[in-house]
Amino acid sequence: MSAEKKLKALGIALPKPSSPVASYVNAVQTGKLLYLAGKGPPLVDGKRPAGKLGRDLTVEQGYAYARAVGIDLLAVMKSELGSLDRVARVVKILGMVNATPDFADHPKVINGCSDLFVEVFGDQGRHARSAVGMGSLPMGIPVEIEAIIEIAPARKRKRR
Repeated sequence: MSAEKKLKALGIALPKPSSPVASYVNAVQTGKLLYLAGKGPPLVDGKRPAGKLGRDLTVEQGYAYARAVGIDLLAVMKSELGSLDRVARVVKILGMVNATPDFADHPKVINGCSDLFVEVFGDQGRHARSAVGMGSLPMGIPVEIEAIIEIAPARKRKRR
């Protein structure tokens, strides 16, 4: 099943990609690779989620925020490539978790994004990954995730 069809089957509607919050762009393509800038969770009721894992937020809440970030990253991919079916492979993600010094479940949090990518892309969504703890993240957000994507060549349309 194509990634676009899988997304529909999962009942996921992609939002408009969030805008960068500083002096950078959402993505840069070089050769067959698409580098996605780090994203944080989308606004909830007009407010940016904030808090530290291990103090303010549970692993389950962190997982949900990481999944939400993954949906935003999918929206960026689609915006840049025209279709998620142009994703040949998710190469790597870097997941940063705003956590207390004694927090140890960073991988469980970032699984929210990793699991989503495997749901949407199947084996092509399996990726190398780093899940690390940070003393702080911009605006106090609980997670930030960036990704590297391999791009498949655009399919040529058959002439009739």
